[in-house]
Amino acid sequence: MSGTDHIKHTGEEIAGKAKEVTGEATGNEELAAKGRAEQTAANVKQAADNVKDAGSDLKDAFKK
Repeated sequence: MSGTDHIKHTGEEIAGKAKEVTGEATGNEELAAKGRAEQTAANVKQAADNVKDAGSDLKDAFKK
């Protein structure tokens, strides 16, 4: 997995957190919920990246 995907997904998580905090600070529950949903989606993408990286590492280990 490329490093740019990791950075992109981390950025998505941060943006979601910002929306959540802003929504909570302003009493906008819809924005807060959207932020939490975006964080969850980013975390799932990060987990998938980690699985792909582990699979690639395992594949490389058997090549040696």
